[in-house]
Amino acid sequence: MKKGILSAMAACAGAAAGAGAVAYQKAKRQDYDFKVIKKNEAILKMLNQWLKLKQEGRSLEGYFKENNYKKIAIYGLSYAGERLLDELKGTETEVLYAIDQNADRMFAEVEVVSAEEALAPVDVIVVTAISYFDEIEEKLSERVDCPVVSLEDIVYEL
Repeated sequence: MKKGILSAMAACAGAAAGAGAVAYQKAKRQDYDFKVIKKNEAILKMLNQWLKLKQEGRSLEGYFKENNYKKIAIYGLSYAGERLLDELKGTETEVLYAIDQNADRMFAEVEVVSAEEALAPVDVIVVTAISYFDEIEEKLSERVDCPVVSLEDIVYEL
């Protein structure tokens, strides 16, 4: 009889522990999903503003000219980074290189380096990974002597 009670108690304890683990994993997943949604929302809003600028006949190159940024680097070569690279083709603003955490797997029209590699001097580094700007700026500011700006700030400043 004691064995039966102990077995039942062990089963209940195991079930409770399992339920707790499942709840923890579900909460962790929901937190991750929420962060991804917020990141994508910020990118969508920025790209929408950028499109409005294009429809008004304005270009991001104006920002670089106003600030006398002739040679730049782009941090992040996902969608926004690729579009910035495309927009600056054939302009007076030269993209010397790109920085990406997946530099060893990236193929682009410019050299792609990791943030840990030696960075050639540029007038400014534009961060297209806008949701992680603060962390990226902090990391880059320790290694470079130029301004590090967010693409989001550029788009909304114009």
